[in-house]
Amino acid sequence: MSLLISPTELSDLLHSDRPPVVLDVRWALDLPDGRVDYRQGHLPGAVYVDLDTELAAAPAAELGRHPLPDVETLTTAARRWGIDDGDTVVVYDGASNQSAARAWWLLRWAGLADVRILDGALPAWRAAGLPLSTDEVTPTPGQVTLQTGSLGVLDVDEVAGFPASGVLLDARASERFTGEVEPIDPKAGHIPGAVSAPNAGSLRPDGTFESPATLRARFAELGVAEGVPVAAYCGSGVTAAHLVAALSLAGFDARLYPGSFSQWSGLDRPVAVGA
Repeated sequence: MSLLISPTELSDLLHSDRPPVVLDVRWALDLPDGRVDYRQGHLPGAVYVDLDTELAAAPAAELGRHPLPDVETLTTAARRWGIDDGDTVVVYDGASNQSAARAWWLLRWAGLADVRILDGALPAWRAAGLPLSTDEVTPTPGQVTLQTGSLGVLDVDEVAGFPASGVLLDARASERFTGEVEPIDPKAGHIPGAVSAPNAGSLRPDGTFESPATLRARFAELGVAEGVPVAAYCGSGVTAAHLVAALSLAGFDARLYPGSFSQWSGLDRPVAVGA
């Protein structure tokens, strides 16, 4: 089943007998509430998703800034979005799907089979000349049943030893990996043994994903290979989901470290600096 969907493919589906549930997941570290942007224009029928409250549990130093929500909380949110069992779900955000990938990963982790990312996000929809809406969308509540565990995760103790047996990829910008800057977490640097793999390297200039062949070549240069375990982390487990998606497009099944560097540094675990 395809992970990505193009704007024209989505537009056609929206006019079908059973249109997909579309989720608007606009969020940024410096602007976590995307409702203002959503109200200024969103895909027709798209439901706004609050990443901080619906796609994460409350932050805590011992868990990280965006711990995974429990299945009851996620189920309540998914039903509010109008999702029923068997539905196709499409997620997007306002830029390059860094936050939308969190919704993709969570719903796949919770057992939904057909969850897709709008390739190129909102800019691609606009570039295709497709319409936007300013309507506030309140869907009929769904009855979806979720059960977590369909995708692999690592906890903080498992990730400590992971680089010895696999490849641990860091999705953050390179200057955060090296420790040159750290805007929010208690320490600067990276998990010892991790490899820098900024999400920007998975995207073309227009914000769409690189081809599977290009992605596979990129990850091969970083040490990813058949039969070698691979996992991804970031600052708080949000944008690492984007890296997991890119790895999936390249043909690799990667695990996610949900606590990511915010949990690791919050627990005062050792960090490395430099390239």
